[in-house]
Amino acid sequence: MDPRVLPFSVLAILIAATTLANGYSPPPPPTPPTTAYPAAKTVEAAVEGMVYCQSCDKYGSWSLAGAEAIAGAKISVICKNHRQQVSFYKVFQTDSYGHFYGELKGLKMSQHFLDHPLHACRAKLVSSPREDCNLFSNINNALDGASLRYEEKRVKWKNYEAVVYAAGPLAFRPDHCPETAPAPTY
Repeated sequence: MDPRVLPFSVLAILIAATTLANGYSPPPPPTPPTTAYPAAKTVEAAVEGMVYCQSCDKYGSWSLAGAEAIAGAKISVICKNHRQQVSFYKVFQTDSYGHFYGELKGLKMSQHFLDHPLHACRAKLVSSPREDCNLFSNINNALDGASLRYEEKRVKWKNYEAVVYAAGPLAFRPDHCPETAPAPTY
């Protein structure tokens, strides 16, 4: 062995030992690329509205002046496809302020224009928890189903977005009004 190689070998060993003693470690191998994609953002359709008890003095009209919100009322949303077959049905309940909000999860919309919630869905009264106000009124055509309106409202979260359609307001009417109630005004 050549005597000049020995000092170089010793020097290389000393440098390596010193570097490792000071906490050096070689960089980790590169991680393979991942195939995971970010969670897809879902866009749902939703319906919201209010349910009231119409006052006796407005009976027979579409007026809600003096009406009271009904907590716990049930409303259905019924959607039909372009062949007039029921494609979605769900019942929602109002909160303590008479407001309801319901996601139309599971509503299948085809490419047909008439399968869009604006054209395919209607909101109807189902039941009122108030014994003194549990008859259906036809305010906003609730007997046939109130049409939905698009009011450019959206609810957004990180991976969720809902296009919110408005329905109603809808109202029940009292089952008995005093005889002193005036005649209906239109």
